[in-house]
Amino acid sequence: MTSQPYRWRWPALAALLLAEAMNLVDSTVMPVAGPAIRTDLAVSDATLQWLSAAYTLPFAVLLITGGRLGDIFGRRRVFVVGVLVFVACSAVCAWAPTGAVLLAARAVQGASAALIIPQTFGLIRAMFAGAEVAKALGTIGPVMALSSVCGPVVGGVITDGLGWRPVFLINVPLGLAVLAVAPLILEDRSPTRPRLDVGGTLVVSLGISLVVFPLVSGGPAWLFGLAVLVGLAVLVGFAFHQRGRADPLVEPSLFRGRAFAASLAGSLAFFAVMSGLLFVLVLFLQLTRGESPSTTALTLLPWSVGLALGSWVAGAVLVPRYGAKVMRVGLGLTLMGLVGLALSLTVVPLFVTGLGLGVFTVPFFGNALSGVAQHETGSASGLLNAVQQLGTTVGVALLGSVFFRSGTQAVLIVCIALISVVLALTAAMKPSRRETGEVSRLFP
Repeated sequence: MTSQPYRWRWPALAALLLAEAMNLVDSTVMPVAGPAIRTDLAVSDATLQWLSAAYTLPFAVLLITGGRLGDIFGRRRVFVVGVLVFVACSAVCAWAPTGAVLLAARAVQGASAALIIPQTFGLIRAMFAGAEVAKALGTIGPVMALSSVCGPVVGGVITDGLGWRPVFLINVPLGLAVLAVAPLILEDRSPTRPRLDVGGTLVVSLGISLVVFPLVSGGPAWLFGLAVLVGLAVLVGFAFHQRGRADPLVEPSLFRGRAFAASLAGSLAFFAVMSGLLFVLVLFLQLTRGESPSTTALTLLPWSVGLALGSWVAGAVLVPRYGAKVMRVGLGLTLMGLVGLALSLTVVPLFVTGLGLGVFTVPFFGNALSGVAQHETGSASGLLNAVQQLGTTVGVALLGSVFFRSGTQAVLIVCIALISVVLALTAAMKPSRRETGEVSRLFP
């Protein structure tokens, strides 16, 4: 990297963030667009359920592999291929004449997203230096948080006004805009070009599939538990498989300290709450209160406003001054909001919850990657994104199940418990001096 800042770094960052937003909107839009799709294409309830799962499953399974492919072939190159396929699949989704075509397109779309998302962290670190690294990494959390809210909100408004097909068609001009700016993104890859660990890829894909599949497809409790246990056992086997390999899929050095492992655990619990609670609120408003998708979107607007404001304040004021300590402030606000929601689903607790989520996400990703070396970037970003996606899936499955069995009060109790766990984990998330790299100096 030259001593002069890269001239086109900010437009390039905007393209990366837009690609992140496209993925998150598409992964969360199905709950509100689903009923219209069922009516228009006459699909069964099982097919409707799989329209979400068909995206989530390949995305979660291939994230780690997608990160490693960026190390090998170049992160910009893999990113561009992923966006091209994503745009093409979005067009097919919008055109789909049958449920089967839509299902197949959603599956390939999820796989292409797994090529896009893991490249973001490495490309940012290639284009930014000094204090700007933390500032650029700090934009990821707010974009992810706002996009996860905008999926149901924007999807509901579009579906009510124009139907479900434009929900997917809107990705085409957005994706083409990303591709137009993509040449401005600096290429980046691992300094020592590794080989793809095919055996490790197969083992970790099997393990993640066994864990995620029952979460997104449902089924008998005994089968659910068995699949998850077998999946976890396979992932433990994968961890042993990676030891001592010349070109591991996941760099074992990431786990020499406690910080990255604690960040993964915190990410799992945090995104389970953020995505799962949003899913439950949409269900509550539409199924229990009988609200329309557009009314649901307006009801959740304070959450979105809180996210936007919390993210801006954290990035512009709090993180530059107080660093990673801001994570605890965000979690404290989130807990206050959740307690308020348990008392009444009104504007103020929705706003405070969103505010807390926004404040937390800004410093989280920069801190999680602050001790990661350049050759570990692909593995770290792929793993961090895979765990985040797993958290999202677990949250929707777990909190959705609690909602149908016990109602919203029980859901909020579970959310308070999970956020308390994340708060406890923040003590272990700070990298030690031995783990610390360039970015960590910005997070005292």
